[in-house]
Amino acid sequence: MARKKTPRQSRRRGPRKSGGKTTRSSSRSTARTKAPPAPGAAAAKGASPDRVRAILEKLDEAYPAATCALHHDNPFQLLISTILSAQCTDERVNQVTATLFPKYPSPEAFAYANPRELEKEIRPTGFFRNKTKSVMGASKLIVEGFGRKVPQTMEELLTLPGVARKTANVVLGTAFGVASGVVVDTHVQRLAGRLDLSRQEDPKKIEQDLMQVIPQDRWILFSHQLIWHGRRVCQARKPRCAECNLESLCYSKDKVV
Repeated sequence: MARKKTPRQSRRRGPRKSGGKTTRSSSRSTARTKAPPAPGAAAAKGASPDRVRAILEKLDEAYPAATCALHHDNPFQLLISTILSAQCTDERVNQVTATLFPKYPSPEAFAYANPRELEKEIRPTGFFRNKTKSVMGASKLIVEGFGRKVPQTMEELLTLPGVARKTANVVLGTAFGVASGVVVDTHVQRLAGRLDLSRQEDPKKIEQDLMQVIPQDRWILFSHQLIWHGRRVCQARKPRCAECNLESLCYSKDKVV
């Protein structure tokens, strides 16, 4: 008579004893947990102190007297010019303000101007309707809220219509010598990436990266130097790498030499 087979019963492994202590083994390997990234872990590798120092020295050699390219006679004119410079070249703004400022010589003149007339004056700078609202709004607040004087703090400047950190940094640094931050325009944004000083794309985050690696007493000059270098050498479409004195320090994918 055939012997009836019975199903095997699975053996359950009991607790293992190790060194007198009972431990349970698991068939799954314990996953290694990664430590959370430290602040700044995603920062650019090219922002080491020695490399930053070398970049600053090269910029000093090329542009020892770099300054703001917007023509102005006082802080208020600089404020208006900077508002107009959004999405426009400084050269075009200077052409417009050459006739604009004589016609509107004071904050009051801008604050209570005829909007249609002002739009015609600043039309060549682009986005003229929005810029007219910003110029008139900022001028009115300066007249009625700040005693006809341009504010000298970041917090107060940011209350003016049409003024964000870039404009405020330009005014504070150029007109008052206050290093409140780093001006991040299109040139600074592009060069900060090419020089691997920041891997961010948002201007505010780029500014924060630059403020961490550039000494504060260099913020104002550094901004002007990078803008000059971006206009003259490290241009967006065709960088002139063969003429660049930073070429030996640059490893950008946009490099053409």
